[in-house]
Parts: sequence; C-alpha cells; structure tokens
Amino acid sequence: MKHFKTIAIFTFPSEYTVLRHLFEQQEIRHGFLHETMIGVLPFHSNAFGGIRLQVHEEDIEIAQEIINQLNDTSNLHIV
Repeated sequence: MKHFKTIAIFTFPSEYTVLRHLFEQQEIRHGFLHETMIGVLPFHSNAFGGIRLQVHEEDIEIAQEIINQLNDTSNLHIV
C-alpha cells in the first residue's frame, strides 16, 4: 500500500471497531494489515506483529485527532 503509514497496532479486531466506523464516516483512507489472519488465528496476534492500522499520508493528521479523542477520558461521565 504505497503512501500509507502505520499509525497504530492492535491485538484483536474488537479493539478498533468504533475507530473503523469513525474513519469511514470521515472518509479517511485506511486499511488494517493482518486483520484476516488474526481473525482466523486470534492467539497468533503477537506472532504476526498485531493488526496494523495504516492510513494514507494525507489523512494521518485527521486520523490522529480521532484516535486522541477516543483516548481522552475527560469526556466520560457516570450517569
């Protein structure tokens, strides 16, 4: 995938389900390497080096902002 850079690594597909949805809403060009192999062999995730989130170079800044917003716990409130 030319012009794509790895910006995050995940162990299991469930860790990035919401992130994928947000990227698709914003039309961020992205892909997940090793997703299929780890989906079939989930306990081999470390052996494959995890599931690598790759984002197009032009979309990296927006993608990082989305990831940072998800990691920000100050917006969480107990109701």
